[in-house]
Amino acid sequence: MKPFQVWEGVYLIGGPQITSGDDCCVYLLDGKSELTLIDAGLGYSASSLWDNIVLLGLGPEMINYIIVTHGHIDHIGGLAYFCAKTRAKVVAHETELPAIEGRDLALTGATLYQVPYQPVKVDLILKKPVETLPVGKEKINCLHTPGHTPGGISPYVDLGGKRILFGQDIHGPFNPAWGSNLQVWRQSMQKLLNLKADILCEGHFGIYEPKEEVSNYINYYLQLYGQEK
Repeated sequence: MKPFQVWEGVYLIGGPQITSGDDCCVYLLDGKSELTLIDAGLGYSASSLWDNIVLLGLGPEMINYIIVTHGHIDHIGGLAYFCAKTRAKVVAHETELPAIEGRDLALTGATLYQVPYQPVKVDLILKKPVETLPVGKEKINCLHTPGHTPGGISPYVDLGGKRILFGQDIHGPFNPAWGSNLQVWRQSMQKLLNLKADILCEGHFGIYEPKEEVSNYINYYLQLYGQEK
């Protein structure tokens, strides 16, 4: 499968069936004058992600931000590659810094994949419940949604009358060693439901739309883990 446009200005450029089954789904937001990458995959496919951006007719050197939804290796392994090739600023929540910056590599889950992780510096540290970043002519909102990990964020953007939500790892899994917390996760899922997103760009399973399918997807996991919303 080739990379493709999800909605005007939003692209799926990596993940299962596009780059590698070990990669999370990697998304790109085109703000015309600059780009934002949402997560960076496991790492081994980083050059393919770069090539896929070129294939879409965009310039990967225009990446201004790399938003890290959380610090697991399948989401952060490619950071070092893109940091070396661009001037992109790495954006993450403050509680994910020990994983991303390499102070506690166990939090990355890299041993589960039996791959090394090359730490990077986080340039823009998120601390508030929601923070907004400019991406060229567009704006992306970074909503703190802990539960899977303490510093998980779920970016969303309003484009062309649609609200697009990048809800990575809504499905879990959950492990106390990563700081997972199901009660907090349920609260985060309610935040996502309240957004009433039209399109969900999920972290491993691709695209869900329309609005009813987005809420059904989130509610499925709320029910699975013991509380239906």
